Amino acid sequence: MNARLTLAAATVAFMAAGLLRPDVLLIAQQPAALPPVPQNLASLETHLADIRMLTDKGENAEAYFSPDGSHLIFQSSPDPVACDQMYVMKIDGSDVRRVSNGQGRTTCGFFSRDAKQIVYASTHGKSPACPDRPSMARGYVWPIFDGYDIYTAKADGSGTRALTSSPGYDAEATVGPHGRIVFTSVRDGDMEIYSMAGDGSDVKRLTNLPGPDGGAFYSPDGTQIVFRGRHPQAGSPEFVEYFTLLKEGLWKPTSTELYIMNADGSNLRQITDNGAANFAPFWTPDGKRLIFSSNLHNLKGRNFDLFLINADGSGVEQVTHHPDFDGFPMFSPDGTQLVFASNRNQKTRGDTNIFLARWKP
Repeated sequence: MNARLTLAAATVAFMAAGLLRPDVLLIAQQPAALPPVPQNLASLETHLADIRMLTDKGENAEAYFSPDGSHLIFQSSPDPVACDQMYVMKIDGSDVRRVSNGQGRTTCGFFSRDAKQIVYASTHGKSPACPDRPSMARGYVWPIFDGYDIYTAKADGSGTRALTSSPGYDAEATVGPHGRIVFTSVRDGDMEIYSMAGDGSDVKRLTNLPGPDGGAFYSPDGTQIVFRGRHPQAGSPEFVEYFTLLKEGLWKPTSTELYIMNADGSNLRQITDNGAANFAPFWTPDGKRLIFSSNLHNLKGRNFDLFLINADGSGVEQVTHHPDFDGFPMFSPDGTQLVFASNRNQKTRGDTNIFLARWKP
């Protein structure tokens, strides 16, 4: 699940250090010093209580609940030089187990609806080596690794099987309540959103918009999909640069907005229009609101916070107030807990860890 998600503001590295999904890339490029943490942070973050840090070093992000709320799947690279791999742990941070094979780079893990299987993207099918990061000679760019394919496996990581095998980038897979998978692919020459059955069959293209669409999640009832995207005008310098870079497997992230469409791709509507880097939207359990990460109050900076918004685009409310990165939020199935990734409480500058909080409506 990488693409946008994913994204950041033009020159801003906004994802959880490393190379998670394009959603998660390189937030490691941070200022030497940050504003002080507000002494009244707890009183500002009124929706969060009993915040617990579940990991304690390295680059960790995109933690998503199992259907029963007992476990989390996430990507991690404790060693900043190594490639991200997929892990599963209990929601108290114990019993951490690697469920990918340790080869290539992985991203975007998710549980099946019965929790018996997992899906994630990996480059190991192309090469067991960790893929090289791109040169920044043309500015800050993200790799859209052409070796990424989507795999399924048993919940313990055994029995790995490829669900996609098309040339180019296939990643950012999440599973809906009906078992259908939504994902991002460049198989048709652009970063578009597709869906497929749980066994990889019945692939359907859902978007047809020039520009980087991705980071999609089904609504709790499976009837709608939220995602982030940006759609430059045809023929504009941004349009030309985007497709030129994409042919080389690169993307220069910029601001992105949030969109909702029906599960079949119809009735597309834009729900943010603020010029910020809005990404990682996730539905509240009642399907009426969304929580997402944005630099809305720090457009030229690296301070990403979590925000709530109604599904019609109204009622924006700030949730986190830490002067650093907060992103990749997900509610537990019963709505009582929120998991997210953050740079708060880091031991080493650039560490991104997984946090769990009790949610106060």
